[in-house]
Amino acid sequence: MKYLGLAYFTPEKFAAMAPDDVKALVSQCPALDEKMRATGKVLVSASLGDLDSWKTLRPRSGKTRVSDGPYTESKEVVGGLFIIEADSHDEALRIASMHPAATLGEEGGWAVELIPMDFYLAR
Repeated sequence: MKYLGLAYFTPEKFAAMAPDDVKALVSQCPALDEKMRATGKVLVSASLGDLDSWKTLRPRSGKTRVSDGPYTESKEVVGGLFIIEADSHDEALRIASMHPAATLGEEGGWAVELIPMDFYLAR
């Protein structure tokens, strides 16, 4: 079974952190990311770009409408994603718990949401 992991953060909380604290926090991420990838179960891992460059596409009156910003109104936004292929839900949880947003960043509002995938298409 494949699972989508969404790594969230709270922009206001993250922006309120001292620059040195952000640097110290972010410096811990590569080792945790590598630990997660070392399981051999991670198919995709990505960090998303700056919110100011996000676009939303919606169908409106038979045409595609493009607007700025994240697609939902929320205090938390997705900052990264990963896809894992696990033999069980427990294995997926174990692997997802290695992600930096599941173990660090409480002060920045970090969190991970793990979602079973019904459909997955890749090149």
